[in-house]
Amino acid sequence: MAEVLPVPPREGAQTVKPREIFLRALKRQEVPRPAVGSATSVITIDLMDATGVSFPEAHLDAAKMADLAAAGHTLIGFDNVMPLFSVWHESAAMGCPVEWGERNRMPDCRGGIYGIEDEISIPKDLLTRKECRVPLEAIRLLRRRFGDEVAVVGKVFGPWTLGYHLFGVEEFLVNTLLKPDAVRRAIDTLKEVAVEFGRAQIEAGADALCLGDHATRDLCSPEAYREFLQAVHSELNERIPCPLILHICGETSDRLRHIRETGIDCFHYDSKVPDSTARRLAGDRLALMGGTSNIEVIRNGGEEEAVRDVEEKLAEHIDILGPECAVPLDAPYRNMKVLAEEVKKVG
Repeated sequence: MAEVLPVPPREGAQTVKPREIFLRALKRQEVPRPAVGSATSVITIDLMDATGVSFPEAHLDAAKMADLAAAGHTLIGFDNVMPLFSVWHESAAMGCPVEWGERNRMPDCRGGIYGIEDEISIPKDLLTRKECRVPLEAIRLLRRRFGDEVAVVGKVFGPWTLGYHLFGVEEFLVNTLLKPDAVRRAIDTLKEVAVEFGRAQIEAGADALCLGDHATRDLCSPEAYREFLQAVHSELNERIPCPLILHICGETSDRLRHIRETGIDCFHYDSKVPDSTARRLAGDRLALMGGTSNIEVIRNGGEEEAVRDVEEKLAEHIDILGPECAVPLDAPYRNMKVLAEEVKKVG
């Protein structure tokens, strides 16, 4: 687990490394300037052009994955890098038949591989299967490349998302009503995948992890979040020894108070939640990350929209500024670069 130290007196932004700023912001500790970064993919087609590394190769080649992820800092200017661009790595290692996409299309998989009553088998060689081994090696490469200069963020998916993948969305959600005990058994098994893969990423050099679990309002009620997931997210926070950044897409204001109670360090929120609402519901302890619209600002906006968004986020004391979720592949990375530059001016 990365040690997060207090800022020495009179220390300016120019002497504090991006990694320290990012990790302190995750803990809502004193920082010389706001942090800027992303726990989800920042890869765009024009960023692939700039680096000479493209999808789908960058999903399954460690050196290419690391080179493309590094551009989040070297070309965009974020305080962190994050090399797991898709949502499918551990699910593919579990046996889901993933199609790894194209240069202009993210990976996908159709249908599940289990019924809700089936016993889930976690492969003993999960971490050495290519789909997990490649991102672990990419994290090692990024740690060696950046040392203590830039934060390296890994990513795991929680049992709710893994349930969608392994059972299929309809099978999983219908049975939260019809066979809730079977769903709980599945969640109890699948949380071990997140723990195993997460600890391996920390050992490889990750400073923090994004915990993606797509318990968004249109697929999971706040009652279902409290019943099935709140205690599990608290347990994952206790068992994975690094700061966690919980990412849930969509409108989450109806469950933010439950998220706050999990003990997780940071919540990566969607622009559907107003900044002021997110800050009020998160309280003083839970750090907030993201919230910048991928459509209105990152893809369709320009410098004026990016600057205004930074001003709005800073007024609400958002801790780490950046995109709300994985950015659209057809967005210009220039708008993320403007975000980073504007945040650093504050320092």
